[in-house]
Amino acid sequence: MDPRINPYAPGAGTPPPELAGRDKLIEDAAIALDRIRAGRAARSLVLYGLRGVGKTVLLNRIRIEAEARGIEGIQIEAPEGRSLPAALAPSLRAALLRLSHLEAAKAAIGRALSGLAGFIGAMKVKYGDLEVGLDVTPEKGLADSGDLDSDLTALLRAIGEAASACGTAIVLYIDELQYVPEDQLASLITALHATSQLQLPVTMMAAGLPQLVGQTGRAKSYAERLFSFVQIDRLDDDAATKALWLPAEKEGVRFEAAAITEIIAQTQGYPYFLQEWGKHSWDVADRSPITGEDAQRATVNALAELDASFFRVRFDRLTPTEKLYVRAMAELGPGPHRSGDIAEQLGRKVTAVAPVRNSLIAKGMIFAPSHGDTAFTVPLFDAFMRRTMPAGA
Repeated sequence: MDPRINPYAPGAGTPPPELAGRDKLIEDAAIALDRIRAGRAARSLVLYGLRGVGKTVLLNRIRIEAEARGIEGIQIEAPEGRSLPAALAPSLRAALLRLSHLEAAKAAIGRALSGLAGFIGAMKVKYGDLEVGLDVTPEKGLADSGDLDSDLTALLRAIGEAASACGTAIVLYIDELQYVPEDQLASLITALHATSQLQLPVTMMAAGLPQLVGQTGRAKSYAERLFSFVQIDRLDDDAATKALWLPAEKEGVRFEAAAITEIIAQTQGYPYFLQEWGKHSWDVADRSPITGEDAQRATVNALAELDASFFRVRFDRLTPTEKLYVRAMAELGPGPHRSGDIAEQLGRKVTAVAPVRNSLIAKGMIFAPSHGDTAFTVPLFDAFMRRTMPAGA
């Protein structure tokens, strides 16, 4: 069929044509943000889950709908090896400048910008990776001590007062939050806790890998009371069917039941993989309806594309020793697996391979769903490893 009108959209954070099975979560986020803007208590959301479950898509949808209701947001992706102040400062600057045209809030916005200028100056000395500048005179003593805990708290308080004067809220939308170092994450949680206690309209909506839950708990024990942690998982069969069926139906194309069954079995309901299989099923089919045989041919093409891109880019980040570790995991199956079983598969002691395990967790390749267990953060990665590194190779 014509690839020019293929409705499926596999990609990193690319919105699917049908965001199935997530309506309640999106509504819960909207209620929380509207309450926070109104100065009412509400916990914002921290979305966590494996790669490919649609966390980034959800975070973007929540942001877009909030902005349509007049709620100001800043969007960042926490980068590996870069400080939180360096990631936050440019977006905070842009948000405050967008609000600076409001005459009634000029004094509050001006003070927030002065606080940001002091914060940037202090953090440049401490972290050295801030590149943003601000042509504003800092207010002496406001967010300029060089202590991230107190400075970020003072800055978000000033920003919250400015947002309140503007009749809006400022939301930090932070993707890949697990890459923020725990000491800096602790400072962020401290600052957000302070603004929450003062009922100022500043909050965070974040997304990250499953280890994020443990990281926030270690950073600040009260994080579980400040945020609602929501696991984003694969779609159930009904939602997965809608994600496949409805986009095609809008183009006058149908799926046979056998095709839906094959695709759900192969993708296990993971949203990103549903888009890949939907795309390839469309492309290999000659006509509507898309048949079970079309879906089987699509499986061959989808796996080849995933092996060359989605899986390969993660594999290529690994050292030879890390590749051996994840290959041993793959030999045991999808997981999770006991760390001792992986070490035994490698013929090593648990203590000897612990540094490799820790390195893989830091890279976001694996996580510990419970004490002593290890699992992949990337669905279907065990099968990829078996294809890429055959046993005995």
